[in-house]
Amino acid sequence: MAFKVGLLGLGTVGTGTVEILRDPAQRHPLLQELVIHKIGVRSLDKARSLNLSPDLLTTDLDAIVTDPEIDIIVEVIGGLEPARSLILKAIAHKKHVVTANKAAIARFGDEIFTAASEAGVYVLLEAAVGGGIPVIEPLKQSLCANRINTVIGIVNGTTNYILTRMQTEGGDFGEILADAQQLGYAEADPTADVDGLDAADKIAILASLAFSGRIKLSEVYCEGIRQVGAAEIAYAEKLGFVIKLLAIAKRESDEQLQVRVHPTLVPKAHPLANVNDVYNAILIEGDPIGQVMFFGRGAGAGPTASAVVSDILNIAAILKVGRGQITQADVPPILDPLLACSHQHYCTIAPMSELVTRFYARFLTQDYPGVIGKLGTCFGDHEVSLESVVQAGLRDGLAEIVVVTHDVREGNFREALDEIQRMTTVAKVASVLRVL
Repeated sequence: MAFKVGLLGLGTVGTGTVEILRDPAQRHPLLQELVIHKIGVRSLDKARSLNLSPDLLTTDLDAIVTDPEIDIIVEVIGGLEPARSLILKAIAHKKHVVTANKAAIARFGDEIFTAASEAGVYVLLEAAVGGGIPVIEPLKQSLCANRINTVIGIVNGTTNYILTRMQTEGGDFGEILADAQQLGYAEADPTADVDGLDAADKIAILASLAFSGRIKLSEVYCEGIRQVGAAEIAYAEKLGFVIKLLAIAKRESDEQLQVRVHPTLVPKAHPLANVNDVYNAILIEGDPIGQVMFFGRGAGAGPTASAVVSDILNIAAILKVGRGQITQADVPPILDPLLACSHQHYCTIAPMSELVTRFYARFLTQDYPGVIGKLGTCFGDHEVSLESVVQAGLRDGLAEIVVVTHDVREGNFREALDEIQRMTTVAKVASVLRVL
């Protein structure tokens, strides 16, 4: 019994997917029953590393998603359009879909999963988060008996590479970003990575699965790493921390979640502190399992294609035993509730002002007696308790003061900062970062 696959896109991930499907030896035997029926590309004339029959390639992507012979559509073209429209058209034609497109899922997941549920087809997305790291299916299946409390991770390899080099070399963000672009680790337009947008897409998906509800991407707090300088890296080191761009989803209460992305001071003893370079890691805490961590390469042809093909095999396995076939009467089949995304309600995201966390702040002030005392008094007036206050020396003729707080309410901390910025003795609030 053969299952026919239509592939949309033949870039890095698409090429890796084809390589696995064409070389099933010593892999799962079900791979031998998968047949690449058509591949959608932008240009038929482009030189390719794969030796493919010209009959396999087409620029007519609509013809692939509507082809009655195709069982599974694999979308790896990326971006929002035409990916969204093609996924929806495939669903309307009763095709199961595998996608690596975190941006489309994070923004249009409501529409896509509602359509899939009504059509009785699967949309699987293991490759959308963490490259080859298997985290989506464990959240949906292996960990489903747990009450998930926290999902926290390093989910963007570009920013992790930049921060790792800043830590090991002491360089500035701009210099290392330019180097990362030359090496191909960062895009020519790095906005999605360095401003945290890519990580926000991914944590929205993980939070939706972990907490069984839909997430409005616009409510995910997002802060990138552009403001992290060599001074912050150095002070973090002295204080026993490293700086990572963390994506965090946490159960705030029975009614509310925290979902946020921001650079964070991570204690060196924490499991995520030693995740370096382009690697990703996702730490999940649940009851009764405790902590589990998924670690591996978060991008690249091989890892991402591995996740794509695992989803294809999941669907093929369902089709092989007859679950997931559209019936003669065109009545959608009953979907496996552990594989399908069927939750309908929206999770309530707590405002950042209600977040309780520790903070690091660096101030440049006039070198006058009593400045530290005034800072401490202002923080105290706003119920911000200080763990440490250090006058680190002089920078450009100004006193440099570094503060680390105990757990405080973010709203109180921001009110204190607003008042401090108005002090005549304070030249600048040079940096503010959260502490894990």
